[in-house]
Formats: sequence, structure tokens, C-alpha cells
Amino acid sequence: MPTTDTLLGRALVSQARKAIADALGLAAPAGIDHPDFAKRGATFVTLTIDGELRGCIGSLNAHRALGDDVRSNAVAAALSDPRFAPLSADEFGRVRVEVSLLTEPEFMEFRDEADALAQLVPGRDGVIFFNGCQKATFLPQVWEQLPDRHQFMAALKQKARLPVNFWGPNVMLARYRVRKWKEGDFEE
Repeated sequence: MPTTDTLLGRALVSQARKAIADALGLAAPAGIDHPDFAKRGATFVTLTIDGELRGCIGSLNAHRALGDDVRSNAVAAALSDPRFAPLSADEFGRVRVEVSLLTEPEFMEFRDEADALAQLVPGRDGVIFFNGCQKATFLPQVWEQLPDRHQFMAALKQKARLPVNFWGPNVMLARYRVRKWKEGDFEE
């Protein structure tokens, strides 16, 4: 018998795939519904083809119903990620969908960059970097490619369009955790 967590993950992934198919005008099985879809929730939808990133868009805060959030982010990841051309109908069958459900971000207190880095838990913490109006985030999954705290933070600063050695009095960090599911995780 699938767990409650597995049922939620399966429903989120199916809704994401269905939303992308609808946006592309393609037929796809109906998405699975879940009672938690009416609650507020924040998701990131990550798309890959052959293990390579093909789109990733999400919400950092729970500002709308979970079902609406995952469908909107799925379509945005497929069609509006500025790093990629819109997903084509030909690519749809090859794309793998992963959905991350975020906890509410919590701001960190730290003395300096070394203190902040020491507090981060690789593989567990998603991080949001703020400096004035500059902001960037990495999901916890990014630790798989950047397991060193210094490299992780340097890449996050670059994503925020700052130099890798940047640090200043206005820097703020928040961290969050995710539960994630991807196609292929579920028994068929």
C-alpha cells in the first residue's frame, strides 16, 4: 500500500506532466487529484532530458493552492525558463518531471560568510541568497553537483549576478528543505 507521501508525490508529478501536455496541445492521462491540492504550497518543477537540465521554475513561498502552484510552475518550467527554448512537442515524450515541495524558508543568523557556510547542511538545505534586490536560490539537489560549501555559495552568488567572492553587510540567507518526487520513483 503506497504511503501518504507517495500518493502526494505521484499526484504532483502527474499534475505537472498533464499541465505541460495541455500547454503543448498534446493528449495525456488525466492528472491524479489529492486533497492537499487545496492547501497552500510552494513547489519547484524540474525538467530533464537524458539527465540534463531542461527547465526549472518554482515558488519559494506558499502563496496559492498547491495544485495551482504545481501546474503553473510545470508550464513555466517547460515554456518560460529563460535559459532554454520552450519545450517542443517532440521533446515531451523524453522529458522527465521532478517536483520538489518546499518548506517555508527560514532566515539564518550568522556573523560572516564562514559562519553561514558552517551552518549549511549539504544535501539537506535549499538556500536563498539575498543582497538588496538581487536574489537567487538553489534547491538541495544542487549539492549533488556542488558538494563543497564554498563552491555551492560561489555558484549561488553568480546566479544572483554577483562576483564569486562577494560578501557585504546586506547579505541575507534563508534555508528550506524539500520533499521531492520524480517520474520513475513510483511502482507501476
